[in-house]
Amino acid sequence: LEVLKQRYFLKDAVNHPTEDVEQFFRRVVRGVIDAEVEAGWTTTEEAEVLNESAYQLLRGLRFIPNSPCLMNSGKPQGYNQMAACFVLPVEDSLRSIKQADFDAALIHQSGGGTGFNFSKIRPCGDFVRGSGGVASGPISFMSVIDYSCGEVKQGGTRRGANMGILNIDHPDIMEFIHCKNEDGRISNFNISVGITDAFIQAVDKGEDYDLINPRTGKVHVEPTTGEEQRLNATTVWNELVESAWLNGEPGIIFLDRIKGTNPTP
Repeated sequence: LEVLKQRYFLKDAVNHPTEDVEQFFRRVVRGVIDAEVEAGWTTTEEAEVLNESAYQLLRGLRFIPNSPCLMNSGKPQGYNQMAACFVLPVEDSLRSIKQADFDAALIHQSGGGTGFNFSKIRPCGDFVRGSGGVASGPISFMSVIDYSCGEVKQGGTRRGANMGILNIDHPDIMEFIHCKNEDGRISNFNISVGITDAFIQAVDKGEDYDLINPRTGKVHVEPTTGEEQRLNATTVWNELVESAWLNGEPGIIFLDRIKGTNPTP
């Protein structure tokens, strides 16, 4: 009940709840069913039956929708965002990164969350032809978005939430695995490593694997030594597990399994 009062109940101008548990569940259900009626998918007569059956499911805690739906469904004014996560593209350019940052802020303002795969960003220390300098890498840009989203509450009710992914063959993967070992760093992101079947097989065999520079599509060459970069898969896996044990992150995204089973590729 305390969590409902703090996070989910509608509130007045002085932050006092304007609904109780019964009104809360009724509002959430009504908002969803009303949208179906408005779209012409459900008749008014059917809506009455649906309202009651959906209410019983929700009130009995047998079906709970996501937080944006609980917070926003049936609101009399403002945003009615019910989607929890939007995947935003991030290309290897400052324009794309800042556009993603801007779009994420608007999505969080509406009450949704955002997810990014930063694997297209060139690694830290890589040459930048446009400026003649060196790249700062995906983790630094993830920190920029993290700070920005920390300043924008999600739908005015909670901090912005993000998912950050880096593929296992990115040259900065070790920094990514450990980027949240320190409490308070990149605090508005959950992070996951993008894992491939080939990597898991390399772990089983204790083999090395190539790190690929996303700018060139070839094996990454260390700028200072000129050596091609490879890592031992078992060592990387153990580091990932150790970090996950330490503070629960990173998680894992099985890229090949997602591609093979996604009903909407």
